[in-house]
Amino acid sequence: MNPVVISVCVMLALSLMRINVVVALTFSALIGGLVSGMDFKEAITAFESGLGGGATIALSYAMLGAFAVAISRSGITDLLANSVIRHIHGKENVAASTGLKFAVLSALILITMSSQNIIPVHIAFIPILIPPLLSVFNKLKLDRRMIACVLTFGLVTPYMVLPVGFGGIFLNNILLKNLHENGLNEITASQVPMAMLLPALGMILGLFTAIFFSYRNPREYEQKTSAIDEKTNAINKKNIYVAAFGIIAALSVQLLTGSMIIGGLAGFMVFTFGGVIAWRETTDVFTKGVHMMAMIGFIMIAAAGFAAVMKQTGGVESLVQALSTNIGDNKPLAALLMLIVGLLVTMGIGSSFSTIPILATIYVPLSIAFGFSPMATVALVGTAAALGDAGSPASDSTLGPTSGLNADGQHEHIWETVVPTFIHYNIPLIIFGWIAAMVL
Repeated sequence: MNPVVISVCVMLALSLMRINVVVALTFSALIGGLVSGMDFKEAITAFESGLGGGATIALSYAMLGAFAVAISRSGITDLLANSVIRHIHGKENVAASTGLKFAVLSALILITMSSQNIIPVHIAFIPILIPPLLSVFNKLKLDRRMIACVLTFGLVTPYMVLPVGFGGIFLNNILLKNLHENGLNEITASQVPMAMLLPALGMILGLFTAIFFSYRNPREYEQKTSAIDEKTNAINKKNIYVAAFGIIAALSVQLLTGSMIIGGLAGFMVFTFGGVIAWRETTDVFTKGVHMMAMIGFIMIAAAGFAAVMKQTGGVESLVQALSTNIGDNKPLAALLMLIVGLLVTMGIGSSFSTIPILATIYVPLSIAFGFSPMATVALVGTAAALGDAGSPASDSTLGPTSGLNADGQHEHIWETVVPTFIHYNIPLIIFGWIAAMVL
């Protein structure tokens, strides 16, 4: 009857039944609060107290959506899509088509990985780049479940092993810092990425499985005009130059300020002052961008409320305490259960970055008690945290891909992003994270 377990199971069950994720998160949070002993009013208060934590990311998505629509109106995305389609034209033989498919997939992997480490904009590029490429994916008959797996791989794996950009924040500023604060002082910054190599290998295995086995068969999609393509200007050099400058301005401002909101605003204003968007059309463009990204924003807000309730129930601590008192000195079972508990916690909260402080406080002394080495402890805490990003309905690493792939209404979040990424990444992460705990 642990409130965290019950809440996450209810949330996942409702989501798999195609109940709206916002409704599922809200309902399951209230159920978890009631199970923990709160009365209904206390559960509602706890939920509402956390909603503000998701407001920043929600507004970020709205601003990025408006920026994406503005970029589309410049014609630069049409130029990109048309150049790829020209390469497809006349290459209907299997070998040429296959080569182009892998070229597109490779480019997506490199771009997505770069968004975490080289140009750390995280998911900001997805609503800009992916919608105009949907016609290319349709032409190549690429299964969008595969594309979702490719994007999630690039959003999660780099920060697990590369200590630059978001990887530097995850590995050094959060993971290493919390390990030191909880008594694991012998670990150095250079050892943390090494401890995460085996779990990252599980991510690579999942990626290859998705590309070469699970979703390798062609899949037909209807050619539609998405909301982002409803009105585009004719492609001309002036608009292309303004678009290029706007993108550079948005990325530069985001990197300088650390805010996707201000970055998106800067880019949007460049398009407005550059004449790509008429002043009288700014409201229409912004409304279309908000419409495209609104659901993801509301999911992130609801997820913040869910996390606040879960923290207030004390269910994580009681779950780990029950784990430590009921399995004796069975070290392999302890490692497996610690990863599963981490999965349950992060599936609800949906963010590896925000769950590490919760997990490290409990897992470090528990790992020491079970006799795990410092490197094994790093792998356990880091893997348990990454599980949420790789396959949670409320994670921006799954919401981001959905936002781009569903621009024409032909990609469903739970069954076509979350379930594929859960199968191909969460299961290998648990297996390889357990191996790392045993051998390190």
